[in-house]
Amino acid sequence: MTTVTADPAPPSPPSGRSARPSRLRRSWEKHWYAWAMVLPVVIVLAVLIFYPLFRGIWLSLTNLTEANQAAEICTRSITGGEVCAENPNRWEFVGLDNYLNVLSGNVGDFWQWTGITLIWTLGCVVFHYGLGLGLAVMLNRPMWGRGLYRVLLVLPWAVPAFVSAFAWKFIFNERFGLANSLLSSLGIDPVDWFANQWTSLFTAIITNIWLGVPFMMVALLGGMQTIPGELYEAAEIDGASAWQRFRNITLPGLRPVSMTVILLGTIWTFNMFPIIFLVTEGQPAGGTEILVTGAFRAAFEGIRNYSLASTYGVLILSILLVFSMFYRRALRKQGEVW
Repeated sequence: MTTVTADPAPPSPPSGRSARPSRLRRSWEKHWYAWAMVLPVVIVLAVLIFYPLFRGIWLSLTNLTEANQAAEICTRSITGGEVCAENPNRWEFVGLDNYLNVLSGNVGDFWQWTGITLIWTLGCVVFHYGLGLGLAVMLNRPMWGRGLYRVLLVLPWAVPAFVSAFAWKFIFNERFGLANSLLSSLGIDPVDWFANQWTSLFTAIITNIWLGVPFMMVALLGGMQTIPGELYEAAEIDGASAWQRFRNITLPGLRPVSMTVILLGTIWTFNMFPIIFLVTEGQPAGGTEILVTGAFRAAFEGIRNYSLASTYGVLILSILLVFSMFYRRALRKQGEVW
């Protein structure tokens, strides 16, 4: 009778170690070249975005200003030398005091600026989308000179923002502007556009509409050209009117593009600094300041308050993050994958 002996069992892995390499290590071994290509981008993002972001969050938790940033205060003596002493008001960690002061209204005009920012953003984005959609519908139809019209309508987007800002500021100049010249020719008294809060904000909104409509038009036009033409042909055969085809085919077909450009337009407009800063300059008496211009003035005008400016920056980021979260949740409820 033969005796069958079993093969010896493989040795068990040492305690504390996994039998297989980790998922990250397997990914590195298999796709090391992809990681190598991504690494420079990660380094650039870390230097240009992540470091300033975390630095700003840290500064918002201090009371750092131009006056207390130096460790020593030096003065000249009558003999011509310098006498240095430790700064008794050296900046320090204050926790959430800046946020409490800003949100309670003790420092700055956060709530007024927030209200103006919301009005500014809503007004601009509504007209951006509405006018952009109308122009996209027009340019999506066969017409003579369509290519020329597309180029001309994209030109405002190609012009630098500060050039357009100075041009529109001159148009609304009280004495020499084209707007008041047109009103005078109609027998209407000239308007001092920047003396009233709402007319001043109106000039900024008009300027930003001029700048932002081309982007919406190009994006929506691209979305329209992806909608199958067979849908329009079938609807026309069924007797659908132009409005019915637009409402039941064009708008649903544009929904993915529309949701994206509205989100991008909201974020860009919310942070649109040069138009308010160059066109209205916050006139009258800070009545048209928005959050980003308020943060700029805190950081670079008067005694520079770096901690306060950082606090505004963190609050702006928080508002946009919360808006993006709710916006994404609303899209998911509507069945959009985003």
